[in-house]
Amino acid sequence: MDTRRSPSVPAGIWILGLVSMFMDISSELVHSLLPIWMTSVLGASVMTVGILEGVAEAAAAITKVLSGSISDYAGKRKPLAMIGYGLSALTKPFFPLATTIGWVFAARFTDRIGKGIRGAPRDALVAELVSEETRGAAYGLRQALDSAGALLGPLLALALMLLFANDIRAVLWIAVVPAAVSVILLATGVREPGSERKTVGPKNRLLLAGAGRLPASYWLVAGFGFILTLARFSEAFLILRAEDAGLSPGNIPLIMIVMNVTYTLFAYPAGRAADLFPPRVLLVSGTLVLVLSDAVLAAAVTPATVLAGAGLWGVHMAMTQGLLSKLVADNAPDDLRGTAFGIFNLTSGVALLLSSTIAGALWSSAGASATFIAGAVFAAVAAAGLFCCRKKSIH
Repeated sequence: MDTRRSPSVPAGIWILGLVSMFMDISSELVHSLLPIWMTSVLGASVMTVGILEGVAEAAAAITKVLSGSISDYAGKRKPLAMIGYGLSALTKPFFPLATTIGWVFAARFTDRIGKGIRGAPRDALVAELVSEETRGAAYGLRQALDSAGALLGPLLALALMLLFANDIRAVLWIAVVPAAVSVILLATGVREPGSERKTVGPKNRLLLAGAGRLPASYWLVAGFGFILTLARFSEAFLILRAEDAGLSPGNIPLIMIVMNVTYTLFAYPAGRAADLFPPRVLLVSGTLVLVLSDAVLAAAVTPATVLAGAGLWGVHMAMTQGLLSKLVADNAPDDLRGTAFGIFNLTSGVALLLSSTIAGALWSSAGASATFIAGAVFAAVAAAGLFCCRKKSIH
């Protein structure tokens, strides 16, 4: 272990983190109210809401691959990040202006396309703004600020609903402000490094033609990310578990608040640890925290126990998500980093869809406890497999 003090994280990473934070405040403010807005005000069915969310998230996952590859081809990250954040910001006025579900669908679809466009180029840009020795801290800091936005958005929605006497349309208008701040910060506060990137092999053709040059170590990281996501289904099941344990509807947002509090608090320390300790040790530790979280949630009979499980879930996310981003960056050639993040995000999205489908089937057939027991077993198997693999297999 290198005990020397690591250099400080540069200002550009702080700005990127604040960009993520303000956009998440805006997006989570909208998303925390959108299902009620669609069903209670616009008259949409729950099935319509589900279809809308599924199509929007699928579009985001596909776009991440394309945008990452395009940023590699162009040799620039910031322009695509600007387009992505700008698109998401432009959608925000359309939610309060909506008079039909078609308006909401168009706005939500465009918002997710914006998220897909910005994700991989932004993550690649983080790696290019810092040295390899501080990448863990950089990804941890950006993730901590992003999680803070995911926490502040729902809290702001609750406060504004009280202030505006449950006028959802008025509250949705407020989301325009932090989205605009996010775009302004990115435009004025982040300078992209020079485009002289190391090229290993021939000039990339557009889209995924260069993916064959990604090394075996990268595919091991992507494979473990896929397996870990299979063991960790959608956070919607945390909310369902809280309801099942007797948490009142008015207090349901506490689940996501607790999860995001622990996620925010632990993300940066976990990122710093990723610069100092072997990644395999940290990934095994983070996966074991997921096992513990699942065990607590499986045994929960009171709302307090579910909240404890949600807190552990946030710790697990903090310990693994920034580290996996660092490993993607470390194991991809400089000129293929955008493609690498795009593929990683796509495979993780597919795994989340599969795991959530399986979790839903288990919940329906065997109950809530069985769902989380299965998650714990799968996560334990993943941790054991990683522990037993060769030390140099993930580095």
